[in-house]
Amino acid sequence: MMNPTSSLVLSAAAAASAASVNLDWHAPSASAVNNLTSALQASGTYGFIFNTSRTPDAQYGTYNWCNMPHDAAGEDEYELRYVEVIQRHHKRTPYAANAFPVEPYRWDCDDQGLYYFGQSLAADTDASKRSAQTYWKGTNSTINPFVPAGWIGSCQFPQITSGGLDDSRTHGEDLYDVYHSLLGFLPSREAEDGEAWRRQVVYRVTNNQITSQVASQLIAGMWGESALTRSVPLLIQASGVDSLEPQYPCPSGTSAFDRLKTAATARWQQHLDAARPLFATLDAISGVPPTDTAFHASFDHYYDNLSARQCHGDTGKPLPCNATTGECVTQDLADAVYRLGQWEYSHLYRDAGPAALRSSAAAYGVWIAELAAHLRAVSSGGGMGDVRYFHNVAHDGSLSRVLAILQIDVMVWPGMGSEVVFEVYRKKEAGDGSEHYVRVLFGGRPLKSSNPTLGLIDMLPLETLMAYFDGLVGQNASLIKGKCNGSIPL
Repeated sequence: MMNPTSSLVLSAAAAASAASVNLDWHAPSASAVNNLTSALQASGTYGFIFNTSRTPDAQYGTYNWCNMPHDAAGEDEYELRYVEVIQRHHKRTPYAANAFPVEPYRWDCDDQGLYYFGQSLAADTDASKRSAQTYWKGTNSTINPFVPAGWIGSCQFPQITSGGLDDSRTHGEDLYDVYHSLLGFLPSREAEDGEAWRRQVVYRVTNNQITSQVASQLIAGMWGESALTRSVPLLIQASGVDSLEPQYPCPSGTSAFDRLKTAATARWQQHLDAARPLFATLDAISGVPPTDTAFHASFDHYYDNLSARQCHGDTGKPLPCNATTGECVTQDLADAVYRLGQWEYSHLYRDAGPAALRSSAAAYGVWIAELAAHLRAVSSGGGMGDVRYFHNVAHDGSLSRVLAILQIDVMVWPGMGSEVVFEVYRKKEAGDGSEHYVRVLFGGRPLKSSNPTLGLIDMLPLETLMAYFDGLVGQNASLIKGKCNGSIPL
């Protein structure tokens, strides 16, 4: 594995790049997504897909909330040296807190099991050490007078659904097709010893169980039968300090982010005021009290509730109706919720000004510094050992902060299975003073940043990205405690 204290010795060109790096916030481009008039008055969802995991081949690259587009091939004139992926988990049930007071149907997960058991690692070679393959099966007691609020059924809320597990496996197959079959970068799953990938590939998850559910299928998709011969470790940091979710304490980052979605930000209040008629219509159908602040501080709760149904429409999850009045959530109403949810994410992570960048850099700076240490170790010559591929399974808040720090030019709410991919290349015939380059992909395509230092991140000199990250979070996260305990003005 890597040496976290290894450092890249900058060339003269690299030092000049570091000195000129631009760390300022730069506004994203104007688009339908961050136009409040469009969010309130447009029809449809800008061509985005919300009702299936399957995107037609002719629409490759289209935003699909249920299953985002994945990685694509690299450049012939460069040698791929290292890949790090951070992805959002795949589609799931809604969160329990996002349920309506009375849900019109059950949500059951009887077609899968959540496996929880302890087992000695010696069980891989000693059958006498094996544990029973136990799993959680949800049950509803007819005796227990206390019933859970909101969703009723055998699922945990949230839980990756069978459809989400299928998407996770396909995601793994797609990554193998790109990095082994197409680029020859990763070893064959049918290699002679069948174990080469275990030395070269690392997986990491958050403390939330849904990321481990996704990882288990993604790994099987990538490595097939060779992943089933013995256990596969998932790296995980301690609860309360995990940098991937993130969970580490960062009062100023949390406070600044929270202020961006309050009346303290006029633009946020303006959108809530303009959306009052939509909230009133949704409340009347759903039974959500107008005084429920969680449902009315943003469109997050309505968005999660409705989009989870539509992504699982093939298993009988229609948009809800009011049992008393018969009034239903129409597709037009759902689309309005999706447009406003997209607007909110663009505001919170990009449009709100320097505080959007600063709060994300503080709250997610530790993971960025960990990523930078990996990239730096690769470029310094062998600091990662045999590891050439590192895969992180995280959440929408994780991806959103990465996109905020990279200052993506058009921000969207990262859908299920979204991935940001960092590829480090070495130019086969270097001649411009730079040896290593980085390509960053989002939605399977090179990411365009509105920051002029980064621009289209497609074979950007690696030292430029390192200087940018170091300027925001410090090498080895040296600036983060100060940022988290300081003050971030709006």
